[in-house]
Amino acid sequence: MTKHYYGTKRVTAWPEARDGRDGYAVRYEDGYTSWSPADAFEAAYKPNGSLDFAGAITALKEGRKVARSGWNGKGMWIALTPGSTFDASFAKPGHASKHRADELRHEPCGRDDVPMIVLAPHIDMRAADGTMVVGWLASQTDMLAEDWFVLGVPVL
Repeated sequence: MTKHYYGTKRVTAWPEARDGRDGYAVRYEDGYTSWSPADAFEAAYKPNGSLDFAGAITALKEGRKVARSGWNGKGMWIALTPGSTFDASFAKPGHASKHRADELRHEPCGRDDVPMIVLAPHIDMRAADGTMVVGWLASQTDMLAEDWFVLGVPVL
């Protein structure tokens, strides 16, 4: 039975013609190199700097920082902050969960009788003034934009 597949992955590529056809040599992160016709490659991959929100989310899940060229502030970026569990004594008053260490699926951080904080994974933003915004939410403009780029990777 034939199935349809969607996917994203980061690759390194460069133009390379083969047998008189335009295309790209493609190197995957594991070092495997292949060749793809230009039309198929360009339909599947976007250069850094013209990523859509799905590409930005994929990069976040890889542990990368991403930003939009359309943002007005300099030095702004977002990053995925992984979830964690910690002893409630390190939290602000009233933020402790009712869970006990023995009820958590995570490794306990303290004694079994100490309330624990379970912090869910979330996206944080570095604002233009250098402050961190915890729990950043994308606007519709951000979600529909195609000017996302991965920091630390050349933008073409």
